[in-house]
Amino acid sequence: MAVIATPVDATLQIVVQTGTDEGGRPVTRVRSFRNLKTSASDEDVMEVAKALSGLQAHPVDSIMKVVEIALTEEQ
Repeated sequence: MAVIATPVDATLQIVVQTGTDEGGRPVTRVRSFRNLKTSASDEDVMEVAKALSGLQAHPVDSIMKVVEIALTEEQ
């Protein structure tokens, strides 16, 4: 049977480095922006992420688009 993948939710995550620990390793925090349209292009999401990155008090470590997908079998 064929599997149908349906995007159901998307989140933009911006990881910022808030400092370092006593061992010198980076300490990071995730800023999550939920309810992204699942149909939003990666280019559009990146443009929004860049704009939001400029508003962060800490340096940006990485940008991620997380998409939840529901899997069903074709009947």
